[in-house]
Amino acid sequence: MKLISVITPCFNEEENVKELYEQVKAVFFDLPQYEYEHIFIDNASKDRTVAILKEIAQADHRVKIIVNTRNFGHIRSPFYALLQAKGDAAICIVADLQDPPIMIKEFIKKWEEGYKIVIGVKTKSEESPLFFAIRKAYYDLVGRLSEVELIKNFTGFGLYDQKVIEILRNIDDPYPYFRGLICDIGFEIAPIPFHQPTRKRGFTKNNFYTLYDLAMLGITNHSKVPLRLATMTGFAVAILSLFVALGYFVYKLIFWNSFNVGIAPLVIGLFFFASVQLFFIGIIGEYIGAIHTQVLKRPLVIEKERINFD
Repeated sequence: MKLISVITPCFNEEENVKELYEQVKAVFFDLPQYEYEHIFIDNASKDRTVAILKEIAQADHRVKIIVNTRNFGHIRSPFYALLQAKGDAAICIVADLQDPPIMIKEFIKKWEEGYKIVIGVKTKSEESPLFFAIRKAYYDLVGRLSEVELIKNFTGFGLYDQKVIEILRNIDDPYPYFRGLICDIGFEIAPIPFHQPTRKRGFTKNNFYTLYDLAMLGITNHSKVPLRLATMTGFAVAILSLFVALGYFVYKLIFWNSFNVGIAPLVIGLFFFASVQLFFIGIIGEYIGAIHTQVLKRPLVIEKERINFD
């Protein structure tokens, strides 16, 4: 029997983990030809998430738990859990039930047809229309900037063959942009559209900083366009400044007594060039920060304990 590993990262999801476990269990009850393991990786939750998971794991040894020493973030922790999967394929699914577990059947069906990667792509979402529009605009931007073709509205929800996971292990990236890596590997991808339901219990743990971090990671890991844009913009603004200065000089020579330059153009120009410089210094800083993270080579997570892995 083939083994399927289900990966679920969680942080303060006491209201959802048990129902997710039950739904996944029900799906595999309809798939008796497969064995499965359900790996939960907890980012040092402050609520009863770990206690609930331990109760489930005590009754069902297919449930395995990794508890981190601290919150290592929503980028490193899920990726680390995926690398621990021993199944013939692994399925990543979030704990808040916004990734429908029933789609596991469709993922496995496509996998059995020969696809190494099968992913869920959001075509509609019950989240705020404003947030959905912002996410869509971001995916459009990154898609234009990226050196590889990225998939819009893909969050990581999907099935990955063990061959893909082995490649990810060999990449050894301490701060991976998973959505981009999946596209960069080059295997043919089978997308399955789905309607994302709203979160029914609890609150999202994402905030502006975590979303910004993920957005910049997608750009810096897969595109050099911002750096080249900084160079080209600097060159273009320098030429424009030269022409404006020559124009002012000539105009002053012709209308020496009647033309007063004043301080307004100087102040406007100073603030404009200062803002352009700060913007591109920030872009360069993001790339330097990405290099710094790679050089440090810190582990993805530090485990506090494991349950049911033996």
